[in-house]
Amino acid sequence: MASLPSIPGELASADVASGVVRLTVREELYPLDAVFAAAFTFIKDCWVVVDRADAAHWAIALTPKTAGANAELLEQWVGGFANELLACAYRHRLAKDHRATVEAVTAAALAGALGPPSLDELEDFDFSNEAFEDPLGIAMSWEDKYGKKAKAGDAAPAGSTDDDDGGAP
Repeated sequence: MASLPSIPGELASADVASGVVRLTVREELYPLDAVFAAAFTFIKDCWVVVDRADAAHWAIALTPKTAGANAELLEQWVGGFANELLACAYRHRLAKDHRATVEAVTAAALAGALGPPSLDELEDFDFSNEAFEDPLGIAMSWEDKYGKKAKAGDAAPAGSTDDDDGGAP
């Protein structure tokens, strides 16, 4: 096994004669789900074998499905796999850290996708509940809150006085 010039020897090695490149990554940085996700992107061009190197490391072997892999191609695979592995580990961490948010948004989206209630659901709904309290009068109409200004000779509307200025504060 020879080391690749652009990648540290303890992380990756290549056997150009048999067309195999091997990577070793730390489990604490790259969870198995991230390793599998990165491996999935390479299964079109090469065989991917994921194994346990030791208690703290994953060993990944990439072998071409077709003959003719040279050192340059193997080095491209290692670099591409390392980049994809980093991206997958980051997406895995984001999903783990923001799981509650993703679940809440998904639940809201699915609830909205159900559409408006059916006539049967509306028939069973209890509309007899009393209205909510509105101490600031926000839900009152303008007419109820301020009243209409009385014209000369008309009876004053309920709730208005002669010194009412038509709702000006």
